[in-house]
Amino acid sequence: MTLKHPYQAQPDKAFWKKTVSNHYPLDINHWYTKKFPIAELPIATAGSCFAQHIGKQLKDQGFNFVDVEPAPSILQKESHLDYGYGMYSARYGNVYSSRQLIQLLQRAFGEFVPEETYWLKDDGYVDPFRPTIEPEPFVSIAELNSHREHHLHCVRKLFEESQVFVFTLGLTETWVSKQDGSAFPIAPGVAGGLFDPQKYQLLNLSCADVIRDIENVIKMVRQINKKMRYILTVSPVPLMATATSQQVIVATMHSKSVLRAAAGSLAEKYRAVDYFPSYEIISSPVMRGQFYNPDMRTVSHYGVEHVMKQFFIEHQPPKNKKVEQTKPEDDDDDVFCDEELLAVFGN
Repeated sequence: MTLKHPYQAQPDKAFWKKTVSNHYPLDINHWYTKKFPIAELPIATAGSCFAQHIGKQLKDQGFNFVDVEPAPSILQKESHLDYGYGMYSARYGNVYSSRQLIQLLQRAFGEFVPEETYWLKDDGYVDPFRPTIEPEPFVSIAELNSHREHHLHCVRKLFEESQVFVFTLGLTETWVSKQDGSAFPIAPGVAGGLFDPQKYQLLNLSCADVIRDIENVIKMVRQINKKMRYILTVSPVPLMATATSQQVIVATMHSKSVLRAAAGSLAEKYRAVDYFPSYEIISSPVMRGQFYNPDMRTVSHYGVEHVMKQFFIEHQPPKNKKVEQTKPEDDDDDVFCDEELLAVFGN
C-alpha cells in the first residue's frame, strides 16, 4: 500500500485518542523505550531529592547499585539520612543543577578549587557545597577539610567505576559566587554563611547552559571511563520557592521546561544518553494530580511506584536477585531536600 502521508505508518502510541482519551490514566502505557540495557551494570545516581526515590527503587529491585561512601557501621540506620548516607551513590547531598554537577566532577579531579571553602554556622563550620550533610556544624575547618577530602576521593571512585549514571535535573535557579562562579545547592545564609549581594548572585540557567554543563560532564568522564552511559530525568517536584520576580508556579513551569528541553536534546544527540519521562508521568494533566500529596508538591509513594513500574517494564530487574516488596506509604519522610528549608521564609 502506498502511504499518502507519514502518519499512516505511526503506531497507536503516537495518537492522543488511541493512547489517552480512551484509557483510564493508570492504564496509559508505552511511556518509555530503553536505549540500552543496564541490568548487570554498576549504576550510580545523583540529582534533586526526587532522585533519592529512584536510587532506593533500584536497590530494592536488585540492580547493581553503587554506594562508594556507605555509612560507618557504628551509625544507627535510622540516623543515616540525617548524615547524608544512603541518599545517593556518594555523600554529596542533593545536586539540584547541572552547574553543581559539573563543578562536583571538576572539584573531585582537581580541575576546580573554589575560593570559598567554608561557611560559618552557629559555633562551627559547614561545607558550602553540602551545608546540610550533617545535623551539626563541624567543630573545626580541619575536620571539615578532612571530610571533604574523603568525599571527593569517593566521587572520583564513583565516576571511574560506574557504568551507568542516573541524573535527575531539578532546578535551573542556582546561587553562585561572583568571585569564581562556584554554584551552591542553596542560597548563602539559609543553612550557613551570610548572604551578601556583593558576593553572590542568582543564576537562572538557560537551556543552552544546561546542555553545555552536561556535555562537559560527558567529555570529562569520557577521559577516565569510556564505558559510562547516562539516564537523564527531570524532577516532577515543583519549586519550594523562587528567587525570581515570577509567581512560583510560573517559575516552576519555566524551570521544568528548560530542563526537559535540555534533557531531550542531549538524548537525541548522544547514543550514550537516554531520557526517562518521570516528569511527564507524574505531572501530566491526564494524571489529574493524583500522584501528588495534599501539598500538591511532594510526590506520594504511590506516584513513585507507578513511575518506577514504567521504568522496570523496560529495565527488568536482574535475574536470580531477591526483590524486596515494599508497601507504598502516604508520606514523603524518607527523602531529604535542602530546598524544604525555604518553606519558612516569605513575608
